[in-house]
Amino acid sequence: MSTPERASTGRGQDHGQIDPRGPQFNAMLTSVVLALTLVTAPDAVGVVLLGIQTALFATAVVLGVQRTPAAYLFKTLVRPRLAAPAHLEDPQPPRFAQGVGLVFALVGLVGYLSGVTVLGAVATGFALAAALLNAVFGYCLGCELYLLIRRVAPAHSAPVHTNA
Repeated sequence: MSTPERASTGRGQDHGQIDPRGPQFNAMLTSVVLALTLVTAPDAVGVVLLGIQTALFATAVVLGVQRTPAAYLFKTLVRPRLAAPAHLEDPQPPRFAQGVGLVFALVGLVGYLSGVTVLGAVATGFALAAALLNAVFGYCLGCELYLLIRRVAPAHSAPVHTNA
């Protein structure tokens, strides 16, 4: 019997594959933090909350979405109460999406810390909108952007050698 995070999709081994409900759970938590940020910023509480969310985004980018506090909560508290996922997914699109969230959170922090509260609120609002789309509808804007870039950008191609 396989563990939930390593359940087979029928395509051979799925090392590193993730339950797609994990990032959606993370988006729920992120939505709460970002909403509280918007309600409390530019006061210190809001800026600290945005700082914490920025650190969480950075953790997902550096360590991977499988090694974040939200992933731990999902694996230990939520996942055991759910049926096995219908399929597993590549963690790279959600990791990229966390990078996009990191950029917006950093811009928001710069805005709030520099006194340009409109910039802080707009950047935080964009991050919140993206998180809510994932949390409520399971639609990950950053993941879709990742897939679009992969389709448009040329694959790793061999360097062209010329005889001069």
